[in-house]
Amino acid sequence: MRLVIADDHALFRQGLKSMLRLQPDVTVVGDVGEASELSAALAATPCDILLLDFQMERSSLGDIATLASQVKIIVVTASEHVEDALAAIRMGASAVVLKRFAVETLMDAIRAVAQGHVWLPPELQAEVTADWRKLHGQLLSEREREIVRHVALGLRNAEVAQRLYISEATVWGIVGTLVSVRYIDVTRFGGLTAEGEPASLQHWRRYTGHLLGVSSALWMTAHALGWLL
Repeated sequence: MRLVIADDHALFRQGLKSMLRLQPDVTVVGDVGEASELSAALAATPCDILLLDFQMERSSLGDIATLASQVKIIVVTASEHVEDALAAIRMGASAVVLKRFAVETLMDAIRAVAQGHVWLPPELQAEVTADWRKLHGQLLSEREREIVRHVALGLRNAEVAQRLYISEATVWGIVGTLVSVRYIDVTRFGGLTAEGEPASLQHWRRYTGHLLGVSSALWMTAHALGWLL
């Protein structure tokens, strides 16, 4: 596997390179210290996986959205806020590794991503799961959970309808009811779906907010969506 490291701390980059040299199936082919260098570096040095610091001279969310179609991205971050991790996943990252646990977990994340999986650190998985239990207590119906899960994956209403063999009007109606009538907490849904895919319903916040014209002040405390049954 060919890796490029992007981090604005030279000592951290050097530490990662030293650690990864010990792995026979990994080759670090480049590193950059500024987000502005990313596009040129990847064009000059193709790689399989980009290890990307979440916060360099700017937030990396825009870079993730731009580059995720070209390369698999593992975000390496000092932030341990689940919202940041889910935002990175939503933008297209394949994994999030916490810097303070990088020595223990980075290779697990790299191998999972190389196999086409998505990886989150156990600490964040635990928080996502705890929040899902709270959400599950709101007793969504099976149909509502199906729609929640598909919208979480970023599908448009027409795509959700096609997947579930229902009408677009049904999708719109259920989403509208969940938000405007039942006040389901949808500002920070995210986690692992039944298929093991990560999901974030911050996408749903925009989706339903636009649909209903609901002020952000009306949104309730955020929860996270974990394993749907």
